[in-house]
Amino acid sequence: MKKGLAWAALLLAWPIWAGGQNPPQTPSPAQTAAAAPTERISLDDAIRLALQHNHALLALRTTILQNQAQEISANLRPNPVLSWDAQFLPIFEPSKFTSDWIENQAQFDLGISYLVEIGKKRQHRLQAAKDATEQTRWQVSDSERQLTFSVAQQFVAALLAESTLDFAEQDLKSFQQTVDISEARRKAGDMSEVDLLKIKLQLLQFQTDVNQAKLAKVQAIAALRQLVGFESVPDSFDVAGDLDYQPVHGGLDEFKAMALRSRPDLMAARQGVVAAQSAEKLAEANIKRDLGTGFTYSHISSTNTGAFFFNIPLPIFDRNQGEVARTKYVITQNQQLAEEASQQVLTDVVDAYWALRANDEIIQLYRGGYVDQAKQSRDISEYAYRRGAASLLDYLDSERSYRANQLAFRQALASYMVAVEQMRQAVGTRTLP
Repeated sequence: MKKGLAWAALLLAWPIWAGGQNPPQTPSPAQTAAAAPTERISLDDAIRLALQHNHALLALRTTILQNQAQEISANLRPNPVLSWDAQFLPIFEPSKFTSDWIENQAQFDLGISYLVEIGKKRQHRLQAAKDATEQTRWQVSDSERQLTFSVAQQFVAALLAESTLDFAEQDLKSFQQTVDISEARRKAGDMSEVDLLKIKLQLLQFQTDVNQAKLAKVQAIAALRQLVGFESVPDSFDVAGDLDYQPVHGGLDEFKAMALRSRPDLMAARQGVVAAQSAEKLAEANIKRDLGTGFTYSHISSTNTGAFFFNIPLPIFDRNQGEVARTKYVITQNQQLAEEASQQVLTDVVDAYWALRANDEIIQLYRGGYVDQAKQSRDISEYAYRRGAASLLDYLDSERSYRANQLAFRQALASYMVAVEQMRQAVGTRTLP
């Protein structure tokens, strides 16, 4: 009996005991996202994903398929025409509708006709469609070139944002130590309250820089994700790599020659001339008129007969003069557009080349000692200030100069990397000497 009472008391106390425990908590979506491993992608990965998943580019690629479908239409032959008729039927005198009447009075005709194309029109139509498809392929390749540059540019922006954030967090941590030391000095009577407040107010700028750097990185990553395709990367993805200086060799003439060989927009413009010439040949082929042929079987008054028919328009007035003249002008137009595209390519190469050289010189200035000098100046001022051998104003001034120098150096590296990508876009290839 006592044993039964003990079990009952235990069962009654169980909800109270269980309620006092800490049940397992279901993690929130934010905690799950934070705990999920971050997938990092390189620049090559980002470009590959963009070429595979960017919806604007995928939509543009369908124009190639559309043109290939037009090639099928251009290569089709005319359909034969089947015709038949029944004449002299006693519809309004049904009593005469007999087999004898059908045999001796009614007439039946069954014919087939076919249009024979003359002048190799089908072959010229097919060639014109193929040339148009080839031009579309080059235009799509040019869109891929522009998308690649946009991805690379945004990738560098993300690297810059990440580098700026890392620097801001390190700078904040370092300055927080200075604040702690200053508070200790204030308690020891070695610093005035006014100087301590100046130090703490300066801390606000460091905290603001960290928050702004975080926002800049989030925006850069979001813009990059739109280019590579939202579904191609997880929410927690990040960029892999650092702001880096890689020298580019080669002269201006070499880059010009590469661009004239590789730029897809220039190839598309030149293909436009070829397509216009094919259209002119088709217009000239259309001067020749097609031959209409036909055969008709007739049953007339119990007699079975056959007849052949031929017809061809006489090109006396309409000899397709307008279309021939128009296509000649189109050739001239596309030739001029090709020349303009060639000049634009050379202009792009010149702009990209000198932008690259200018950014390279700026990088050399920083690498020549300015970065190290700014850091040494800050370190000396910080060391002297923490030991009371330098004034607060001197230390804060050296700290601002160091931050400005570091941020400017990172911006210079990013500008140089963008200039390299601009040169790749200008020459139409990612392989530079």
